[in-house]
Amino acid sequence: MTKSELIARLAARYPQLVAKDAEYAVKMILDAMTHSLVNGQRIEIRGFGSFGLNHRPARVGRNPKSGERVHVPEKYVPHFKAGKELRERVDGEPPEQPAAHPELRQVQTQR
Repeated sequence: MTKSELIARLAARYPQLVAKDAEYAVKMILDAMTHSLVNGQRIEIRGFGSFGLNHRPARVGRNPKSGERVHVPEKYVPHFKAGKELRERVDGEPPEQPAAHPELRQVQTQR
């Protein structure tokens, strides 16, 4: 799901919410989450998961094109860990399959 799809679903689910307001709400939530991570804070959304930062130390890498040694500086990268409820729901339900063409459906059912 993309950000624009999330905004469209919010606007469709809550008719009293104008699309611009849904867009503003999503933007504010994402901005608040970004601000927290930038400040080194951890984000926990019960039933969904948590976001944190992982430290990656400096290292010597290689340029894949030339094979030349390259210094890669240390950095912090965002990390998401799914919560127990989300893991259980994803594990228990089969993923949605895209709708196949009618001709393909016939071939699959004949097997």
